[in-house]
Amino acid sequence: MAAKRRVVAFRLGGAGSEDGASQSDSPASEHRSPGDRSDSPASEPRALGDCSDSSTSGAIFPGGGWTSPNSSPNGDLRSVLVTSVLNLERLEVDLYRGTHHWIPRSRMLFGGQIVGQALVAAAMSVSDNVFAHSLHCYFVRAGDPNVPVLYQVDRIRDGKSFSVRSVKAIQHGHPILICQTSFQKKMESPIQHQFTMPVVPAPETVMTQGELIEKYLRDPDLTENHKVGLTKILAEEIPIEIKPINPPDYYRRIPMEPLQRFWVRARGYIGEGNMKLHCCVAAYISDYSFLRTALLPHLQYRVKFMASLDHSMWFHAPFRSDEWMLYECESPWSGGCRGLVQGRLWKQNGVLAVSCAQEGVFYVKPTPNGSKL
Repeated sequence: MAAKRRVVAFRLGGAGSEDGASQSDSPASEHRSPGDRSDSPASEPRALGDCSDSSTSGAIFPGGGWTSPNSSPNGDLRSVLVTSVLNLERLEVDLYRGTHHWIPRSRMLFGGQIVGQALVAAAMSVSDNVFAHSLHCYFVRAGDPNVPVLYQVDRIRDGKSFSVRSVKAIQHGHPILICQTSFQKKMESPIQHQFTMPVVPAPETVMTQGELIEKYLRDPDLTENHKVGLTKILAEEIPIEIKPINPPDYYRRIPMEPLQRFWVRARGYIGEGNMKLHCCVAAYISDYSFLRTALLPHLQYRVKFMASLDHSMWFHAPFRSDEWMLYECESPWSGGCRGLVQGRLWKQNGVLAVSCAQEGVFYVKPTPNGSKL
């Protein structure tokens, strides 16, 4: 199981500063800078709507600030998470419509998309000087990938330091997700501490998920069934980049401890300064492969059904979701057809940026005897 963690305290002005901890204040030494973006998508993504209504307070996607919605100042393609996935259409005050970009092989809506879009809708209703510090969601129905999702925002409270919003994601007249989100003004405090970031290989030294799959496909002993499955995964247009550090051996089905780590970032360019947007992108990222952590000690079973029940996040420090962050996922418990997972998103300089937790349900069946390779 995971080793006992060391807790560190650090000076005021580190994680709470506008651009995160400086190198001298960071709890860990700086990794090398993120690599070039040569693996950005080859074609421009299609914009689905515009949340830049100038009459809307706290707009996440400002009308100005770049010359083209699909390009960045350094020539990289703007992230499809900005131009498409998280760009909601405003229908009325506090009512938005979102459409779908990536549909998992389960043919159900991706939970991270619904959480991210719900946070976008909530953030559109608060002032510019408050930022999300936590969200708590319940998935109450499976989403239908064939119709858009409506997001209805309820302005629960606006106080001096905190604002609270409730968001319902609706399809076919019924909520599929209920999300409570709290926003806080930036406040300084001398009370600061965090866990120590685990020591892992730098992102530049780790293969991407695509490169790893291509390596598997070169294995002459891989069955045709698994080749087909891996090829389908390789063809998926997921708007995030992943570099697994300790990838599970799903094909030999060797059980391992319920802990996985991978470097992750949004594809394309997002830029600095807009923490509301970066939090929404992190909400999307946080649900990817999260619940599967609870299944790692039980790979002798095949999953018949798996779904998230709830999802919570806490935002601790400023970060950029288009730069490599370490996603550390672990499962302290499973039982009763449910599993609990906890996650931490670390900046490369060792600052803990986001914490996550999720419980899910899964039904399994034993794997037939015999090697799959």
